This record gives sequence, structure tokens and C-alpha cells, in this order.
Amino acid sequence: MRLCALRLSLPVLVVSIVVSGALSLTACGDRESNVVQGNRAGILHAGNGTEPQGLDPHVVTGVTESNIVTALFEGLVTKNPYTLEPEPGVAQRWDVSDDGLTITFHLNPAAKWSNGDPTTAQDFVWSWQRALNPAMGNQYAYMLYPVQNAEAYATGKLDDFSNVGVKALDDHTLQVRLNAPTPYFLQLMDHYSTYAVHRPTIEKFGKATDRFTPWTHAGNLVGNGPFTLKEWRLNRRIIVEKSDTYWDKDRVQLSGIEFYPAENISSEERMFRVGQLHYSYTVPLDKIPVYRAMEDSPYVNAPYLGTYFYLLNTTKPPLDDVRVRQALSLAVDRERLNNTVLHGTNVPAYGITPPGTLGYQPPRVFDYDVEKARKLLAEAGYPDGAGWPGLELTYNTSESHLKIAVALQQMWKDALNIDVTLANQEWKVYLDSIDQMSFQMARRGWIGDYVDPNNFLDLFLCDGGNNNTGFCDPEYDDMILQQAPRAASREERYRIFNAAETRLMEQMPIIPIYTYTSNHLVHPSVKGKPSNLMDYVNYKYISLDPDWQAAQ
Repeated sequence: MRLCALRLSLPVLVVSIVVSGALSLTACGDRESNVVQGNRAGILHAGNGTEPQGLDPHVVTGVTESNIVTALFEGLVTKNPYTLEPEPGVAQRWDVSDDGLTITFHLNPAAKWSNGDPTTAQDFVWSWQRALNPAMGNQYAYMLYPVQNAEAYATGKLDDFSNVGVKALDDHTLQVRLNAPTPYFLQLMDHYSTYAVHRPTIEKFGKATDRFTPWTHAGNLVGNGPFTLKEWRLNRRIIVEKSDTYWDKDRVQLSGIEFYPAENISSEERMFRVGQLHYSYTVPLDKIPVYRAMEDSPYVNAPYLGTYFYLLNTTKPPLDDVRVRQALSLAVDRERLNNTVLHGTNVPAYGITPPGTLGYQPPRVFDYDVEKARKLLAEAGYPDGAGWPGLELTYNTSESHLKIAVALQQMWKDALNIDVTLANQEWKVYLDSIDQMSFQMARRGWIGDYVDPNNFLDLFLCDGGNNNTGFCDPEYDDMILQQAPRAASREERYRIFNAAETRLMEQMPIIPIYTYTSNHLVHPSVKGKPSNLMDYVNYKYISLDPDWQAAQ
């Protein structure tokens, strides 16, 4: 098969492709690649993993969804992609009271919705009420729990939303009252779960709390971000184009973005290689050594604030026995997994919080210990695997997830003489299985929404929307929700977090596998997309070099 492609002027690339048996790079006379066309027209072609579950900021939970939602909507603040420091979004400035309990956001009078309506403080009050409404089923509702009485409203203990600590003082002034000083609160304002949504549009297609209604379809969606939704072809592409009503449109250099779902990451890598993508969502594990060996390689690997782990459904046997959960974790040789299957690209994890998150170091409660794992499994009633009832591991479609699962499946067989079966599910089915807890063990990854240990530790609160393990420890909840926010110093706060994470890992509702790094293929014509700890992209900073090809 002959594919039209852009030459990357990387000789090693051609050699490596021939060696790997992949498609050869060829120049194509009069048929231009997406990259060449995109550079000239200002259209970014982006690999985006799986087909998104949806585009409603108060419903979605995944990275692939957030990549698109953050192009269509804007929060009170945004982040600088180089420093990750807060920058003005809908709010042009903000004031924090001396006691740290009141934040007053001053909205930009020029901020508008894509239909021309002004974006107002009342929009945020209504939207936060929607996001916190128990009927919304928002798994990220807890992101607003630092706000006074937000948790009580979200859990049905408070009916009157006027008692929640958010108030529109006028069209352009939003006042927020907090339960306690929250050092990461401004970072939360750039998370899509705190975005405002356009009330008239949502109510045109149903009730405020209806999920997956047509309001997010192309032609219907009204956002307030730098781009608007032009086209959504399921399993093909999502196209967004530059908004004419965005307050900072003069700073937006891209004319549009085309997002491509690609659950088969080998196909995505081929798309990048033949000039159909400016950057890839990830990189196939077996191609990483090839790209690493190149001179002027497009491969970019960087630290990433995230943890790859397995969820354990503690309500279903045999995982309702803590000894079984501990045995499974102790039998995983994380160092060997990283050095072989993962090609040394990640960092073995022994807790949920990535080491060094704002200076915090998680405890190391356990290690690789086959003898102890065998002893625990025998105590649980399965000596040398005898009587083992079986266990199923669910993962979403991905060659990388499969390779990791197969490696751990073999480790458990070798160390404990137990069989673990594998179940592959398409992304939306997988998400539903996780939400409904219709699994025994499942692959999971968590990427930090803000740079603070709390963002990982609050996942496992008793009623946490993203808990999905059945784990519930009131003492753990008290540490995270009550003790840590009232700590007098960072040192005391981290001591409480360390004690809480120790309790978590002793009860083992998850099996941590590794701390992420980000892995992308990035075309050299892409400017303004720096690597950062959150793998965060601010589309206002991105530009494409139209003269790149001519310079080669």
C-alpha cells in the first residue's frame, strides 16, 4: 500500500521503519499530507486516543474528552503551559481575603458565549448548582467541595443552593466562600467540571440535569472557549474552528483543530509517520526504542502527574478479602515490568500519589515480596492457588494495556499459581462498567487535575464519584476532608496525607503499577506546546510553522 507522506528528513526513521516492517515513507507529488495543508491553513491535526464519551463539562471524566472540552469552553482561569501558573480566563482578575476564605472573581466584560450572549457571574452560579445537583451524577462534584456547603448540597443534606458559598454580586463579580484556606483552589477553576455552561441551550434540549442530550452536538453546542464545534463524526474526527466571539481571539493563532480518535495506537503512530497528524496521543511501547535511537527524534518523553493502577472491587469475592488484595500487589514485580514491557519509560509506583507532588513523598508500605504474597494467599484460603475461584481483569482497548495485563497475568501465575482472565472493552462500555462497578479488577489511570497530593487522595473518599472500589474508611475521610484542610502548616498537612495514604495502601483497594510519563510524537512545525508536569495544552499558545517544509 502506497501512502502519501511528509518527509521528516530523519534518515534513521526510514531505516527503522523498514526494519520494523512498517509502511515506507514516500513523497507524494501533488497530494499533500494533513500536516503540510494544516501548516498552511493553521489547522492542527491531533491524535486523541479513544472516541470521547461526550462533551458536557459536568458529565465527562476522561483525558480525551478534556482535550476537546478545553478548546470549546473556558473557566474563570486558565494555565500557562510553560509554568502551570494561573492566568486570566473568564475572570480578568481576582482578590483573596486576608483569611484566605473569600475569593472575589472580576469577570471580563468582553467574555461572551459563542452565540454572542455575555458570560456572566450568574452563569457560573447556575452552572455550579447544576454540577453539584445530586441528580446530575457528576463524578467530579467533589472538585467544588472546598466551597462552603457545596458537599452538603451535593450529597442531599442541603436543599437550598442559596446557602452554598457562591454568589453573583453583579453581572461581572462572582464571590466564592471557602470552608478553609485552599492553596490549590485557583487551579480547580481551570478544571472543566467547574466551567460555566450555557443555560438556555441546555434547557432547550431537556432538564438541566439530563445527561447526553443533543445540546453538545455540532450546530447546537454553545461554548465560551477559543473554538466552536463545527463537526463531530463518530469514530472519525471532531473538528473545531476558531471562535469569532472569544474575548481573546486575537491571541489565538490556530484557525482550527481536528481531533482523531485512535484506540489502535499503532494506527495512530502510522498516521503520524505519514504526515496525517501533528502529534500523537501516545506512542506504541515497541516503537519507543526505535524513536529513541533517532537523531532529531519527534519522540518526546517527560514527567507526568499521573498514576497507572488497577481498581479492585472490594465488594466482590475474592477481592473482598484484604489478604487477597495484598497478595496480588506484592506479587507484581514493578521494576521488571518497567525495564522490559515499558522500556524504562515510567517509574514503578507503590502508592497512588506521584512522588514529589509539590514536595510530597508518599509512604512505601509494601514491596515486591513473593513469599509474603504466597503466605497471605494461603491465609485467605488459597494455598498455592488451590480452590482459587478465578478473577477477571477488565481493560479498555489498547495494545499497551493488553501488554501490561498479560505481563501481570503471568506474574500472578508464576508467583501464586492463580489464573486471571482478561476482558477487553471499548472505551464507552469500559467507562460504564467502571461507573456501575460491574467488574472485579480493572485498569485505571488518574492524571492530576491540579498539582497537589489532595487530587489523588480524595479519589477514595467513601462517596467519591471516582472511587469505584467499594472502599470506605471514615477515618481516612476525616483526614482528607477535615484534618488536612485545617492543618497549620504544609508540613503538618503532608504528615496527615502520609498517614492517610498509609491507611489506604494497607487496605489495598487499588494496585498501583507505575507513575506516568507523557509520551508523544510531535512534528517540528508545532510551536507553543511545551512539555509540562500535567501534559497540559493551552491552545492559545499553539502555532504552526507554514514554512517548515520549505526549510527542509
